[in-house]
Amino acid sequence: MENTKKNKNLYRRYVDDLYTTEDARQLLDSLPNSDDHEILNELSSDIWEEAATQQPLTDLEREHYKREARQLLKRIEHKKRTWFRRIAVVAVSTAAIVCLALGGMHYLKHLNERQIIYMEAATSYGERKQILLPDGTQLTLNSCSHVRYPNNFIGEERKIELEGEGYFQVHRNEKQPFIVSTRRFDVRVLGTCFDIKSYSSDEVVSVEVESGKVQVDLPEAMMRLKGKEQVLINTISGEYSKRREDRPVAIWKKGGLRFNSTPIRDVAKELERVYNCRITFADGQFNNLISGEHDNKSLEAVLQSIEYTSGIRYKKEGNRILLHK
Repeated sequence: MENTKKNKNLYRRYVDDLYTTEDARQLLDSLPNSDDHEILNELSSDIWEEAATQQPLTDLEREHYKREARQLLKRIEHKKRTWFRRIAVVAVSTAAIVCLALGGMHYLKHLNERQIIYMEAATSYGERKQILLPDGTQLTLNSCSHVRYPNNFIGEERKIELEGEGYFQVHRNEKQPFIVSTRRFDVRVLGTCFDIKSYSSDEVVSVEVESGKVQVDLPEAMMRLKGKEQVLINTISGEYSKRREDRPVAIWKKGGLRFNSTPIRDVAKELERVYNCRITFADGQFNNLISGEHDNKSLEAVLQSIEYTSGIRYKKEGNRILLHK
């Protein structure tokens, strides 16, 4: 109550032009306060009543009072406008700075994304290709394979897309994992050497690690592999087998072939990719699983080996081969 009376006296001194510099400062500080609106209303009523009881004797006095009332209103409105203008300027300036900062970050990100160019490399029948990725990772692409990668790795990961088979020597970067995305699974690594075989036409796909560790992310599962470990995934049955293999990884880089309980139809597709031939099957069931390793053998030598171990015969005419029982 005492504080209210004090504020009312302060406003009254201001109306009567009897205020100090400190009074003016307190008045400006209190104007934005909604609690003082009631005080202003009371003060206005008091002044009105005083004016009513003190009737001016002349027109000159009446005009004098009107002029003072107009000046009072102008002073109060000016102070309010000044205060609101200052608040508005600060608010707008702050919002502008925030918008500029956010907009600048978004624009820079947009520019970086626009500057990324995706590169592609592919191999044909019997072809192998060496590719150096932007981060220093070395990729050897096997026959009939395709890779897509950015010209610069920006962001929290280094991600490429692979169709077919590739042997990777990944440049280590713990802050930016390297991810190989295939149609069947993703492989996530920090720095290691490994082979991925994931042709979309094959029944069995695989990941084989030479050194380091990798993580294989499947649609409904995840597994980790370390050096000398391999996982085979049957894309039809959904079954997979993880095993240790103490032998060189990716012998295809030197022209070799290796089959390890590989379905005969996948073997046929592998031979087509390597020797640029066309293999068909005679009527009947061909559920044979083929195992064996061939070092720089001719196509006929490989076919003869398959015939010897599985009983599946072949008939060759040019680059066309018919497998039959």
